[in-house]
Amino acid sequence: MARKKGAAHSGGHGWFVTFADLMGLLLSYFVMLVAFSQPKTQEIALVAGSMREAFGNQRHTRTSGMIDINGIAPRRKLENVEKVTPDVAGTLGIPKKDIQQDAKGEGTFQADRAFTTAAASLRQALQELPEIAEVSRNVVVEETKEGLDIQIVDQDGRSMFPEGSAQPYERTRKVLAAISPTLRRMPNRIRITGHTSSVRGATGERGAGWRLSSERSVAVRDILSNHGVPDDRFESIIGRADTQPVFPDDPFLAPNRRVSILLVREAPPLPPAK
Repeated sequence: MARKKGAAHSGGHGWFVTFADLMGLLLSYFVMLVAFSQPKTQEIALVAGSMREAFGNQRHTRTSGMIDINGIAPRRKLENVEKVTPDVAGTLGIPKKDIQQDAKGEGTFQADRAFTTAAASLRQALQELPEIAEVSRNVVVEETKEGLDIQIVDQDGRSMFPEGSAQPYERTRKVLAAISPTLRRMPNRIRITGHTSSVRGATGERGAGWRLSSERSVAVRDILSNHGVPDDRFESIIGRADTQPVFPDDPFLAPNRRVSILLVREAPPLPPAK
């Protein structure tokens, strides 16, 4: 069958449709760039959720170790630290929603912003020390109703204190030295609390856990003081033994052994009376 020359182009130029499609794609691309140039946390979360549902990507959060969200690693990140391997660990973080709602009052916004900045500074300080990068999973930073809580936590195979000893390992000392500058800059008072885990079949002295947790708190306090944290900044040094486990259903787990360094959330001082 004969075909006239140029019949393929009858009705218009074939390249124009392709060009129009390209312009449409470029316009959509730039619209998305503008839309995401000023991200909003809630909207981003909705988009991320929609994408996870669309692509079927990990509907259940499974986390391991220290994973920061805006510089803050919530304690729930520790929940699966012993039971989930890194290859199946998740990356979704859920910061606590009740912090600013339950801490209302004058100056609260400034305090929360200072805590968030401090948490980011702590994370940066740890990242800048490659020799202690491995123990970053032993450090949990969480903003709570009481303040900014920095927890140095044991894990199976990597403890921060020798067993039964009040003096920390050298890697723990380096962690404390790394966070000391941030603690010095903050005006908040500091509360240090030591915790131990329960011991299976323990038959020794009943007060050993109280003594050990107290002595570890004192040791942490001394190290921070030696790195420039003023003595008058320490509100209290406490030992809790195994009375406040992170995992009440399994008080023998290693993460129950920890030392908490809390920057206490306090109301701003009142102006002097005239």
